[in-house]
Amino acid sequence: MPVNDHIVRSFDEDLEALKAKIAQMGGLVEAQCESAVRAVNRRDQTLAQRVKTSDDQIDALEAEIEAMSLRLLALRQPLGGDLRTVVASLKIVSDLERIGDYAANIGKRAIVLSGLPEIPPANGIVRIGALVQSLIKDVLDAYADDNLELAVAAWHRDEDIDELYTSLFRELLTYMMEDPRNITASTHLLFIAKNLERMGDHATNIAETVHFQVKGTKMEADRPKGEDASYIVEMPE
Repeated sequence: MPVNDHIVRSFDEDLEALKAKIAQMGGLVEAQCESAVRAVNRRDQTLAQRVKTSDDQIDALEAEIEAMSLRLLALRQPLGGDLRTVVASLKIVSDLERIGDYAANIGKRAIVLSGLPEIPPANGIVRIGALVQSLIKDVLDAYADDNLELAVAAWHRDEDIDELYTSLFRELLTYMMEDPRNITASTHLLFIAKNLERMGDHATNIAETVHFQVKGTKMEADRPKGEDASYIVEMPE
């Protein structure tokens, strides 16, 4: 085999290994998100504790993927599409790590919620969580398959998450005003809903990164946002 062919094949194998690691990290993040929402819904303190303490695996994979990416940049000096693939990996793992952090935050609050009286708006968390999980799955599939159409379709769905978050925000405020005893539980649910909304934002970032990787350009349209999203008071994270 000619030397150049060997180098090309070796580099392709490195890129495939990189994408495989990102797929592994994405799978862990998906599982964390699903478990976090389930812990809230079932008031499962044991599961919530597991979500809270499992973030280290995601952080370790982020460090490993960053090291692989930087090694490829330094040793292979890729160009064109190959360069975009490596740069995209660095951006995607950063967003995945943040999603994992938000899942851990939800786990922490789920532990507290398990000891508080249950209030009906908690069901809204399940609805938002389902949308977020679907969005994360689709953007990861789009990345794995270089599927631009799937990435763009997922990107547009962030608006649905924003609208559901706005609706739940208002519902929880109503519960707090009607009965001060609901304030503590409602406040934790507000933070959880905000964490899920931010997960959706980071998944949307991944969709934009896939567009850049495949096309070499940024998305030209403004990011979709729910109609009333600008009227919601920003909550600290």
